[in-house]
Amino acid sequence: MTANLPENGTFGHPDVEPVHLDSARVAVLIPCYNEQATVAKVVRDYRAALPTAQVYVYDNNSTDRTAEIVADLEASDDRVHLRHEWRQGKGNVIHSMFRDIDADCYVMIDGDDTYPAEYAPQLVELVLTGRADMAIGDRLSTTYATQNKRPFHEMGNTVVRSLINHLFRCDITDIMTGYRAFSRTFVKGFPVLSRGFEIETEMSIHAVDKNLKVREVPIDYRDRPEGSASKLDTYSDGWKVLRTIFRLFKNYHPLAFFGWLGALFAIACAVTFLPVFLEYLRSGEVPRFPTLIVSVALGMAAVLCWAVALILDVEVAKSRQLYEVMTNYHDHIERLLAANRSQLDPQLRERTGPDPAQRVERSQGAGQHRSG
Repeated sequence: MTANLPENGTFGHPDVEPVHLDSARVAVLIPCYNEQATVAKVVRDYRAALPTAQVYVYDNNSTDRTAEIVADLEASDDRVHLRHEWRQGKGNVIHSMFRDIDADCYVMIDGDDTYPAEYAPQLVELVLTGRADMAIGDRLSTTYATQNKRPFHEMGNTVVRSLINHLFRCDITDIMTGYRAFSRTFVKGFPVLSRGFEIETEMSIHAVDKNLKVREVPIDYRDRPEGSASKLDTYSDGWKVLRTIFRLFKNYHPLAFFGWLGALFAIACAVTFLPVFLEYLRSGEVPRFPTLIVSVALGMAAVLCWAVALILDVEVAKSRQLYEVMTNYHDHIERLLAANRSQLDPQLRERTGPDPAQRVERSQGAGQHRSG
């Protein structure tokens, strides 16, 4: 799934030219929690790489000067916006971002300055040209192993990647990267269920399950600068990611999940029933009724699992069909709205002011800034 990028340097690293997307609405989404050491540099870097983009920094209850620094940047740059998310957790932040912000392409980036901004234009171009619904910045193919200083993180990424690629029959190199670009179709159709760092895993599985276009772009990775601390806990967050994988496997592939579970019950049933049956053939008696009862219960559990698997598999198929229908309808409406916007008389636009979505977005931003 790695993108085949041009070799002539049109939008490659390091001599990348900023993409000027006058007609496309690009939003840079930066979730932040205690990133005062790096957030100003991250905002400036992405403003330079994507000059026409709107940059949204969502402060997630930081106890340092993160919000204050972004507020100063917002006061001097009308394309920088400070928002607040009071529910703790990266998944909660992404939930609000995807719900509140309206754009044609969304770039998600961490506020810790580990992902270089020069790759953002090519991720955006993959999305806006229709070659990707989710463009992934792949760290693991380049410098992650040498730059990352946190123990067991590389091993954790390997385990998660192997599990997802095997269970969901895909081939994604970097499952948990925080550097991604999304289409509007992905963002408005993605149900955010995770509350924490497992959100990236959920995004990858959703894209694979819904047969969305996924492309990977190898990127350089740099470890956090001095004074910036990681909020990721290797063990507790790793356990949450593994739990999310198996939860989504159960939800998206119930036939396989409950089918294998039923097979295990069936094997246990056969193992416990066979000695009783052989004894009955030899003597004509059943001396071990408790064992027989257990084997019958295991057999009933196996049959029940297989029945549940078939019923849920039908429901999942219907859910995928509904998703496709709603996505097609949504894209059709978006094309009609885009055509209407392009034909709108500039004088009429001046008389009526900004469109309703922009007015709502501005009022939300002002309200949240005042409450912060």
